[in-house]
Amino acid sequence: MQYQAVIFDLDGTLLDTLEDIADAANSVLSRFDFPQHDLQTYKYFVGEGIGRLIQQALPQKKFEEDFITLCVTLMREEYSKRWANKTRLYPEVPDILDSLTNQGIKMAILSNKPDDFTKEMAAKFLIKWEFSVVQGEKPLVAKKPDPSAALDIAKKLKLPPRRFIFLGDSEVDMKIALAAGMHPVGVLWGFRTAEELIASGAKVLIKNSADLITVITH
Repeated sequence: MQYQAVIFDLDGTLLDTLEDIADAANSVLSRFDFPQHDLQTYKYFVGEGIGRLIQQALPQKKFEEDFITLCVTLMREEYSKRWANKTRLYPEVPDILDSLTNQGIKMAILSNKPDDFTKEMAAKFLIKWEFSVVQGEKPLVAKKPDPSAALDIAKKLKLPPRRFIFLGDSEVDMKIALAAGMHPVGVLWGFRTAEELIASGAKVLIKNSADLITVITH
């Protein structure tokens, strides 16, 4: 097989986390009587880490860095209370993970969500499947789309980058795939559009496990 491993994004790819993220962020905004946002808007705030999400969600004013840091802390607190309230596996995901497992394909997760949340959520929602690496945003490690973390995963799995598919739902995921020399594959059930994925460099778009297995075996 041309591909022997898949690195997954988390939010919008494996898990539909949008409502819990939106509820947590809107709770922070409501503390300061700031305007809140709808789910469609949050689709475009997610993907670049919690700090960037807060910066985009805040009103377009020049806030001091200390205030932004406070809001990030509050966001973490609010999200820690509710990250499992409405979050769920996408319906397509179990079949995909079962199929990859049956094919002997190695699997990993790389997210811009904080590392502690990423690991907790994988342990709750994805415990049935084996992932060689589960990694979120960590201090001193560059976030996606910087390829460093993806390349580190390739080293840990002892496979060359060209043997990896990077599977995600956003521009960030397609960009890291290209930067790391991996095969960029976009999912059609996530937070972003097919047009964005193609424009960002997706070579293939998939809608189910059969589509992904076709990519792997051909």
